[in-house]
Amino acid sequence: MSKPKQPNEKRIAELVRELLQELGEDPQREGLLKTPGRVAKSLAFLTGGYRQDLKKVMNGAVFHTDINHMVILRDIEVYSMCEHHMLPFFGKCHVGYIAQGKVLGVSKIARIVDHYARRLQIQEQLTDQIAQSVLRESNAEGVGVVMECQHLCMMMRGVQKQNSVMTTSAVLGSFREDQTVRQEFMALLNNR
Repeated sequence: MSKPKQPNEKRIAELVRELLQELGEDPQREGLLKTPGRVAKSLAFLTGGYRQDLKKVMNGAVFHTDINHMVILRDIEVYSMCEHHMLPFFGKCHVGYIAQGKVLGVSKIARIVDHYARRLQIQEQLTDQIAQSVLRESNAEGVGVVMECQHLCMMMRGVQKQNSVMTTSAVLGSFREDQTVRQEFMALLNNR
């Protein structure tokens, strides 16, 4: 996918005004006067991942080391938008990898999550993109990613299931090939 241009916030605001009218609202009423501009800025921010360069996000924070241990960062907040309804989904992401000569700066793992979450997404794809990126950036022996999210497209509309949580996982390298490694990762995630 090629890197998209900066969104035209003025044009987005015009479209939001039109949308408000189509929904039966008056975009000139006091509470909605600034809404189109706010929505345009919000959408530009929430889709900022399209316009980021992962190398710049990583900013060289990959460090050489002799360790060969499992590293886990859990409970990373995730906020994304469903590509089917453009409604938010949110929750927690847990990332683990077995270092193989390199470790990632801890904040960079969370930045990788945001890099892919700030797009129109499906959770299944987001989970895989994070795992693939951590594997590529760290040259890890294996990677595991587990994501637990609630989807407003299921909560506010459709089946309206308020307490549903979707869990997805992606396991690569030794996390996929070695059941003991996968079990250790899951045990450490559940050890709260």
